[in-house]
Amino acid sequence: MIYVFLANGFEEVEAIAPIDLLRRSGKEVVTAGVGGKNVVGSHKIPVAADISAEEIVLGDDLEMIVLPGGMPGTLNLEKDSSVQKAIDYCSEHNKYIAAICAAPSILGHKNLLNGKTAVCYEGFEDQLSGAEIGTESVAVDGNIITARGAGVAVKFGLKLVETLVSAEASQKLSKSIMCD
Repeated sequence: MIYVFLANGFEEVEAIAPIDLLRRSGKEVVTAGVGGKNVVGSHKIPVAADISAEEIVLGDDLEMIVLPGGMPGTLNLEKDSSVQKAIDYCSEHNKYIAAICAAPSILGHKNLLNGKTAVCYEGFEDQLSGAEIGTESVAVDGNIITARGAGVAVKFGLKLVETLVSAEASQKLSKSIMCD
């Protein structure tokens, strides 16, 4: 099970591209709306989440949570208690936490990036407390996967597939969508 949290003001491509790619790879992905099932992205695209964030179930079948960036989506994610509980659960149980754009700042504020390589949207580096700032577009360090922003959303999604399924599955999917 993978939860992708959607909060009002989320960056649409940073959420939808990974959801799409993970589902194409056969993974069970559930979108969880912060504040309810109906959320609106930062570019005014309305999205109906599968469940509300309060309905998530944290347990052994949880593989990963995904935190899209965007503003004020990142701020709305950070102040939500269900999102915070999911991050804490994943951290305590060594489950994957994936964050893109401004959302890695949430992990920095929780001191989850200490000694880890991480990347984020340009200008948010000072929010990645304790992290070594990477140079790649997507960084994987232990159970933390971070990415720079909307322009690398497909690469981010493919890296999630590689991490949870296999490099072969990611390469096959990349080829099927004609991604260079």
